[in-house]
Amino acid sequence: MTHNLEGRDFITTQEWTTDELELALNLAADLKDKKRTNKPHRLLTDKTVFLFFFDKSTRTRNSFEAGITQLGGHAHFIEASTSQVAHGESPKDMGIILSSYGHGIAIRHDLVPGEGNKYMREVAEHASAPVFNMQCDVDHPFQTLTDLMTIREKFGNNLKGLKIAVSWAYAPSYAKPISVPQGLITLMTRYGMDVTLAHPPEFKLMDDQIELARNNAQTGGGKLEIVDSMDAAFENADIVYPKSWGVLDLFGNPDEALKLAANYKDWICDDKMMSIANKEAIYMHCLPADRGNEVTDSVIDGPHSVIYQEAENRLHTCKAVMALTMGGIKNQSG
Repeated sequence: MTHNLEGRDFITTQEWTTDELELALNLAADLKDKKRTNKPHRLLTDKTVFLFFFDKSTRTRNSFEAGITQLGGHAHFIEASTSQVAHGESPKDMGIILSSYGHGIAIRHDLVPGEGNKYMREVAEHASAPVFNMQCDVDHPFQTLTDLMTIREKFGNNLKGLKIAVSWAYAPSYAKPISVPQGLITLMTRYGMDVTLAHPPEFKLMDDQIELARNNAQTGGGKLEIVDSMDAAFENADIVYPKSWGVLDLFGNPDEALKLAANYKDWICDDKMMSIANKEAIYMHCLPADRGNEVTDSVIDGPHSVIYQEAENRLHTCKAVMALTMGGIKNQSG
């Protein structure tokens, strides 16, 4: 089957078929090898991508900026508060105008449930260039595609029957978005994995994303289980992914969410918790991890941790999606 992904948005992984995701993963692996062996891969010469941020970033911004540079193009960084969006400019106008200036529009808008994904889709409706979700309130597709790439590097391409524990963990720093756990449960269930989601009762995910993950599990041959114990999630797990997120109904009141989180300081990934998982289990995190709260140094810096391999892969999946959608590769077979 031949796929032409030029012009396609990447707003959620769900909107790409598994064949299309496979193309991105295969190209990411090829681009990773080319970078490591210093082979030129200027697939997007003179192409421009606009990076529009409503929130802070380290890995996402730099994977896009470094990635487009290595592909022969250029990134424009735009902080929303310094743009006319702060004065009310519409998503329609931004989509039309930036499309006329360049070849891709990437947006991070992740801290307000009900806003970020809607905003991206409105931009995409009017943009002639592909729109990329650098993290919204619903999904973080570049991160979860990266996580899938990393898991396959460790366990091979057949992931059926592997257990991944996606668990809430305590952090006092700020009420973090819920898009990473949602992206994980909706993507990994498509690949036949047994996904166990764990969180205290107040830290639920969006109902429609839970339903989507259940449907994906049925189609993919895996499972989705929801528990209220980190211990239960970690039991016999092959992959553990403990991270903090906020309370869905309290993103307008983060101080109250942090007070609730303080009731669950024992939700930490430490050596005792890792001993519950399988002996060869890997520890993952999208970063930044709140050391000493979400996870101990002995785990995140220990033999189970793949966080730096995972973080590096952000570059390669980012480059692959841009190359496939911004005209770097016209047709791919899969």
